[in-house]
Amino acid sequence: MTTELTYLSLTLILALVQVFLPAGARTAEFGLRWNAGARDQTRVSTRPLTGRLERAQANLYETLPLFIGAVLIAHSVGADGRLTLWGTALYFWARVAYVPLYAFGVPYVRSLVWVVSLAGLIMVLASLFLLKA
Repeated sequence: MTTELTYLSLTLILALVQVFLPAGARTAEFGLRWNAGARDQTRVSTRPLTGRLERAQANLYETLPLFIGAVLIAHSVGADGRLTLWGTALYFWARVAYVPLYAFGVPYVRSLVWVVSLAGLIMVLASLFLLKA
């Protein structure tokens, strides 16, 4: 497996972790009975951490399909190289750093880290157009 596909796999694990973080925060706030119930009524969290974890998860999910597609296309057409290697690494590590920055409410740095992840995604996409004929 290429390094790029390894980073893609790790990003999918991160996405799964980000499913459980807000779910755990909601369970801690509302209790196991609520979690096991039908949840017919949507409860609004009053704890900032729960909302931040939910928004961090939603933020990942905005670019994750693009990242998956870009990595898989680059791999399938043989565009793997320095650009895809650096791009996948930047995207993954920035997304890892983004979670605690968002959870702890760190402004500006969080946004900068998001830009780094976007730059990584753009690098992978750019590799598709820089193929040698």
